[in-house]
Amino acid sequence: MDMTESEKAEVKACLDRGEPLPEKFRWKLFAQPRETELIWPGKTGEVTNVVLPFQVIEHVDEPRVESEATTGDLFAAGQKSGRQSAGWTNKLIWGDNKLVLSSLKNGPLRREIEAAGGLKLVYIDPPFDVGADFSVDVEVGDEILEKEPSVVEQFAYNDTWRRSPDSYLAMMYERLSHIHSLLARNGSLFLHCDWHMSGLLRSVLDEIFGRPNFRNEIYWYYYNKMPDTRKGVFPRATDTIFWYAKDREADYAFEPLTEPREKSVKQLARVKVGGKMINARDDEGNVIYNERTERVVDNVWRLSMLQPADRTENLFYATQKPEHLLQRTITACSGRGDLVADFFCGSGTTLAVAEKLGRKWIGCDLGRFAIHTSRKRLIGVQRELKKENKPYRAFEILNLGKYERQYFAGIDPTLPEEQRRVLSIQKEEHYVGLILAAYKAERVFQSPPFHGRKGAVFVFVGPIDAPVTGYAIAEAVEAAKKLGATQVDVLGFEFEMGLIPRAAEEARAKGVRIAVRNIPKDVFDKRAVDKGQVIFYDVAYLDVKMKVKGREAAVTLSDFAVSYRQEDADMLAGEMRPGASKVTVDGGQVVKITKDKKGIVSREVLTKQWTDWIDYWSVDFDYHSKQEIIVVTAADASGKMVNRRQWTGGYIFENEWQSFRTRRDRKLELTSAAHEYPAKGHYHIAVKVIDIFGNDTTKVVEVAV
Repeated sequence: MDMTESEKAEVKACLDRGEPLPEKFRWKLFAQPRETELIWPGKTGEVTNVVLPFQVIEHVDEPRVESEATTGDLFAAGQKSGRQSAGWTNKLIWGDNKLVLSSLKNGPLRREIEAAGGLKLVYIDPPFDVGADFSVDVEVGDEILEKEPSVVEQFAYNDTWRRSPDSYLAMMYERLSHIHSLLARNGSLFLHCDWHMSGLLRSVLDEIFGRPNFRNEIYWYYYNKMPDTRKGVFPRATDTIFWYAKDREADYAFEPLTEPREKSVKQLARVKVGGKMINARDDEGNVIYNERTERVVDNVWRLSMLQPADRTENLFYATQKPEHLLQRTITACSGRGDLVADFFCGSGTTLAVAEKLGRKWIGCDLGRFAIHTSRKRLIGVQRELKKENKPYRAFEILNLGKYERQYFAGIDPTLPEEQRRVLSIQKEEHYVGLILAAYKAERVFQSPPFHGRKGAVFVFVGPIDAPVTGYAIAEAVEAAKKLGATQVDVLGFEFEMGLIPRAAEEARAKGVRIAVRNIPKDVFDKRAVDKGQVIFYDVAYLDVKMKVKGREAAVTLSDFAVSYRQEDADMLAGEMRPGASKVTVDGGQVVKITKDKKGIVSREVLTKQWTDWIDYWSVDFDYHSKQEIIVVTAADASGKMVNRRQWTGGYIFENEWQSFRTRRDRKLELTSAAHEYPAKGHYHIAVKVIDIFGNDTTKVVEVAV
């Protein structure tokens, strides 16, 4: 360290006074970087390396085909199965991609990835538009409802931008570091961005992947964009895609592409003579020309962008890209059977194209609506491939479930179960306080089993790592009777299957009204709590009817209700200008608020019937047939980290029949196809309904056949 005594004294004086060191000491106190690197305040090379177990919540294998629509006799034909029995199952993961990537990289699923040949291609299209709101347009009848992003999405993306580009770079640095580690040695990364951060991201990629591994800077020219000259600049009509190889010396995949020319051209024929390329000539010495109807694809991709009128591909997803853009990427840099991934998968474009091209895939997104949009899209691809007698793979929907909640609550998920249980008890007060603060309720200690009170209403907070049970609600109802209370609010992350209607009816018979509400992920974001933006919605109500004949059973949806609220309709009407209209959600209904030119406000309810709230529903005819087994990485008695398989106490939803709305077909079947059971007996049928906001509700019914 080359420092004079006076400089050392100056450093000590600054430290004693608690003052920051002058800039001149940066290069004297710390090792010089090996090469040019991008520096920002708070930059660190440390990344999250937590390993959380993945929970499989749904499995989608053999899709129903369109011709199975239920008309006439419900029991005309049972379902035939051609289900995938072995091999890689594609994965659609709901959760924070930082935790997902860390758990993939360091956890037991890494071996499954390696067994599938390793991760060969990652395409990501992270948010890069300053001020983007990430809202989604949802069709309700003939109207469009703008679904606002969840608080989690708002803070994860928008707030990251608004704080500073430094926080965005820190977010991307950690995720790109994980992706680099997870990629196979002969794998590639494609990062899609635009002018906002392309220069800075190029420097970050150089640092993580190494400048020699840079392969191309691709410019996507969307020639059909409507030009806007009002901003005083040349209209922008390009995005940038950076392509990096994990190791350019490895045998990474690359297949040159060609595309048709609008008009054929004549080109000189070339031959190699004596190690040099020269013009080819015929026997008479004339230069030979070839007529070319194709051209080699270079690094400027002239491809159309999605247009609003496109009803075949456009899902109105804010960051959706056209499929032909991904077709080029996946075709050029992966082969059939290779594993590709998209950790900002949005509407599932990468995954849909990968499936059509015969690739295996992993997709991940923080947004619940994105996962639902991708699920519908991928089932649609499965149906198309099945109809054409082409191969397709099963896929499963996973999340980090209770382990993600434990992580946010400060509980180390790698500890042995008994230690985690003890730590959960120690952390319970902090956890309960967190939930009650978000719910705006006060803590109470003298009225067990209740944790809080909101006015005259007692509040029960369910556990962080288990569903709220019927026994727990029954205990709360009995306690309320003894205290003379008539209202109880039950808050939980998950609830025992089929619990809600039964518990509400039993409580009402005893003179107690219970409101059962979901605890949103937003409670773990202090900024959301501080701003009062956390919303606890009532658990949706779902009712079904069963028709059983011999060993066959079919399901009919009979009722569904939600209690969402997006904006206060009266406040919205007061802010609107005369002649304007807006569609919103208020009191569990989608309503259109219109203010005429005289200022008179009218309100039209668009959800005319309960079925208008349903976007998708599916059935598992033998729900208890497949236990949910997870692999937990934890320390044994000697402190060694080992993997253990254990049953979570839950079951995997096998998606055996489904009906859903698409942009082209808004109809929804309300009765499933008949399912034939192999033998007489008692079976549990699970029915999953997903509403127009992407939230799911499940009901389990036992039948005897």
